[in-house]
Amino acid sequence: MESFEFAAVWAFFLLPLPLVVYFFVPRAKQEKAALKVPFFQTVSDIYQHGEHGRRSGTQTLGLIIPLLIWLLLVAAAARPQWVGESVSLPVSGRDLMLAVDISVSMGDKDMLVEDRYLDRITVVKYVVGEFVKRRKGDRLGLILFGTEAFMFSPLTFDLSTVDKLLQETQIGFAGGKTAIGDAIGLAIKRLRDRPESQRILILLTDGANTAGELQPRHAANLAEQAGIKIYTIGVGANEIISRDFFGRARKINPSSDLDEDTLRYISEKTGGAYFRAHNPEELVKIYSYLDELEPIAQEEEPFRPVYALFYWPLAIALSLSFLLPLLGAPPIAGKATHTRRQA
Repeated sequence: MESFEFAAVWAFFLLPLPLVVYFFVPRAKQEKAALKVPFFQTVSDIYQHGEHGRRSGTQTLGLIIPLLIWLLLVAAAARPQWVGESVSLPVSGRDLMLAVDISVSMGDKDMLVEDRYLDRITVVKYVVGEFVKRRKGDRLGLILFGTEAFMFSPLTFDLSTVDKLLQETQIGFAGGKTAIGDAIGLAIKRLRDRPESQRILILLTDGANTAGELQPRHAANLAEQAGIKIYTIGVGANEIISRDFFGRARKINPSSDLDEDTLRYISEKTGGAYFRAHNPEELVKIYSYLDELEPIAQEEEPFRPVYALFYWPLAIALSLSFLLPLLGAPPIAGKATHTRRQA
C-alpha cells in the first residue's frame, strides 16, 4: 500500500530551537550613539507616526515568513518521501559470462535447418539469444572473440541489451583467428571480483586456439584459482556432403580443427562440463541443460520504491527567503530607541 512518511522524524525536535535561542542566548549589548543630535528623537517620532499603519502589517509578515521558512527547512530535514506499493524482485547471486567465437570459421554453413544449411553464427545467435531471455534474475555479460577478445557487454541485469548486442554481431569483427585463452582471461578479470557464489563462464567455439597471448590450459588453471566454473561448447557438424565441379559427392569434416581435448580440459579443471553440438537441435538441448545445471533463483525479495520529496519544502523556503529583504524595517527607525536624547 502506498504511503507518505518522514524518514527522519527526529528532525522535528528542532522546531523549538528559535525559542531556545531567543530566551536563553544572551542578547548583544547595544552601544550608545557616538553622535549627539538634539532633535533626533523629534524627527524619529514624526517618522514613526506617519509610517505606523504601513509598518504594522509589514512587521507581521516579517514575523510570519521567517517562522514559515523555519518550519519548511525542518520539514525538508525530516526527509519527506512517498513510498510505493511493494513489488517482488528475483534474487540471484549468479554472475554469468557468455564468450562466443566470431572467427571466420563461424561463417561455415554446416548447420542443417529444414533441409538447408545455415552458417554457424546464425544458429548460435538464435539459440544463445533464447538462452539469454530465459535468464531473468541473473547478471549476464558478453565476450566476443576472434583474433582478439573484446568485452561487448559488462555484467548487467539488462538482458535485452545483451541479446541485442549479440544479434548485431558480424563475423570478422574481432579478426579471423581464435583466441580462446584470451577470452577466458578477460572473463577472469571481470568475474574474480564478483561475489564468490556462482561465477560462471559459458564458452562456445568451433576451433582451436590460434591467436592471443594466453594459452587456454593456463587460462583454465587461473580460472580454477579464481573460483570460476567454465562450461565449454564445441559447435560444428562432423560430416557434410560436398560436390565437386563434376557433381561427384564426397564427405568432409568441417570441424576437423576443433580442439576437443583442450575444451574438455578447461571444463574438467574448473568443475564445469564439455558439450558437443553437431547440429542446431543439439545446441538447443545443451543450453536447456545448462538451465537445469545452473537454475535461476526462484526466491523473491520484496521491494518498495521510495521517491524523495524533500526538495519541495526546500524550494518553497528558498522562494520565501527572497521576500525578506522587501519586508525589512527601515534602519533609522530600528536605531532610534537605542539612542539617548541630548538636551
